[in-house]
Amino acid sequence: MSAIILFEEKQVRRAWNSDEQKWYFSVVDVIAVLTNSVDPGAYWRKLKERLIKEGNQTVTNCHGLKMTAADGRQRLTDVADTEQLLRLIQSVPSPKAEPFKLWLARVGYERLEEIENPELAARRMRQIYEQKGYSEEWIEKRLRGIAVRDELTDEWKKRGVKEQKEFAILTSEISKATFGMTPSEYKDFKSLSNPKENLRDHMTDLELIFTMLSEASTTEIAKKKDTRGFPANKKAARAGGTVAGNARRELEAASGKNVSAKENFKQLKATKTRSLKNPPDTRT
Repeated sequence: MSAIILFEEKQVRRAWNSDEQKWYFSVVDVIAVLTNSVDPGAYWRKLKERLIKEGNQTVTNCHGLKMTAADGRQRLTDVADTEQLLRLIQSVPSPKAEPFKLWLARVGYERLEEIENPELAARRMRQIYEQKGYSEEWIEKRLRGIAVRDELTDEWKKRGVKEQKEFAILTSEISKATFGMTPSEYKDFKSLSNPKENLRDHMTDLELIFTMLSEASTTEIAKKKDTRGFPANKKAARAGGTVAGNARRELEAASGKNVSAKENFKQLKATKTRSLKNPPDTRT
């Protein structure tokens, strides 16, 4: 499981290793938090060279892991677990060292709590969306959509679909059949220039509903046809997206309005509109 969390409004990428039951954090992101360097990658390379010369095992034990980079691509980056980071922090002069240590301990503890009680994860996610200003109605749909998505990806794993690249291709097939746009095209449509921004966090109620319908349909079709491997699941993804796409077109014909909306949450927030519920459509 990969995720992005915030420390003092700065993003830190992390990935959960279920076998080892621990988080791995992007070292470059941590360096950026601690140093405010304009080039944390260069800072880390120089620091790594110095620590290697000193024989510091913290660095030599760090390994690479693919994470989503600023350009939206999966790129190999140095990662470290909590214990490694605590030792690494000692080599970085920063007034943020102590607050970051406390934050790091809290992040690890919260994950252990969530393993014991999965409802806590949903509760914390709800609180984050509430703090950002989303409406209760929108949050309910967003959380339900996450559950539907998890069910689909679990099904893909069972059926031999490889994570990351193949998941992304299948998701793109579903989106194109549902909305006539791939996720990257949809982000351009909504003027989301930051690759790290989650498209679904900028969807309206209706967009979320049709996304859920497409992914739930894909899951049911995969089960019914007992799809195995990538090619068969690609056909199921198109079929599931087509179910939602046909429903979308029927609604648009009946209502006279397009389901896909150009607005994103930042624009709505700027105009003091805190809810994403059915904003006016400006699609041309």
